[in-house]
Amino acid sequence: MSQGFVNPLAPKGPGVIDAARRIKGWTRTMLAIDETTVVSVNELACHLPGCPPRETVILVMTGPNDTRQFSIHKAMAEVTHDDVHAAATQEGP
Repeated sequence: MSQGFVNPLAPKGPGVIDAARRIKGWTRTMLAIDETTVVSVNELACHLPGCPPRETVILVMTGPNDTRQFSIHKAMAEVTHDDVHAAATQEGP
């Protein structure tokens, strides 16, 4: 096993859980969405050349065919309120 391997099924530490809750709260407030809307926050690892080592992905699922995705090229613990605001207000292609 290489040292760069990150087990996606490993238990998350309390810092990651707290960061996810914080990011979800900021997202709900910024987008003025209620508690019935699903907000998912995940930290992904990337091993491709030129890709940041960690990326935080925010999914906002308002319906079965209505999902918005925001990516922040930082680990969850490093994401700030300003990062979430910038990602949530950025216009898509």
